[in-house]
Amino acid sequence: MEIKEDHLINIHNFLPHREPMLMADYILELTKEKVVTSFEIKDDNIFVHNGEFVEAGLIENLAQTCSSIHGQSFFENPEADTKVIGFITNIKKIELFALPKTGDKIISKASMISQYENICHIFCETFNNDELLIRAEINLFIQEVKS
Repeated sequence: MEIKEDHLINIHNFLPHREPMLMADYILELTKEKVVTSFEIKDDNIFVHNGEFVEAGLIENLAQTCSSIHGQSFFENPEADTKVIGFITNIKKIELFALPKTGDKIISKASMISQYENICHIFCETFNNDELLIRAEINLFIQEVKS
C-alpha cells in the first residue's frame, strides 16, 4: 500500500493512548465501517524483544486500529477534552503467521462486523509489505467517561 503523506490522519485524534502504549502512528483510511493504520516499529518500543515486535504488540496494534473505527464518534470535536475507556472484551479467533522486526512499517486493516451500543465485533489483519502477520476477530468495549 502506497502511503500518501498529505492524506495521513493523526491517530491521537481518535485514541486516548499515548507513549509508551501508543501502537499506531497514522490513520491512512477511515470510515464508519473500516480503518487502515500504519505503525513504524522502533527499537525502544516496549513490545520489542530481540529485534522483533512480539505477539502482545501486534495484538495491541490491532486493538488500537479497531478501536479507532468506533472511537472516532467520541472525538468528532478535537477541541473537546473527551475521555474514553476501552478494552478488549474477547478475542474470538486469532492466527499469528510472523513477527515483524524493528524498522518495519506495518499496515493494519480492520472492518466492523457488528456493533451493539458500545460493543463492537471487528475483523482485522496486519501486514508487513504483502506478508500477512496476524489475523483476528476482536470484540471491543468503548465508552465515554463522564467527569
